[in-house]
Amino acid sequence: MNTYEQQLENLRAGKLTSITIEKEDFLTFRDVLVQRADFKHIRGTAKQGGIVIYTYDLDARS
Repeated sequence: MNTYEQQLENLRAGKLTSITIEKEDFLTFRDVLVQRADFKHIRGTAKQGGIVIYTYDLDARS
């Protein structure tokens, strides 16, 4: 399991409260993210400078 998959699994399990992704890592991270069955539970919040902070919501977005 690669680092992003492990981080997303830890986020889902509640071991992490958030994951911070830098601008240059976004596309690589996104490729892993969109392949997950729980993709709609993971919410990204964009910050200044191209940083995105991802959190896990129990309710899936539509």
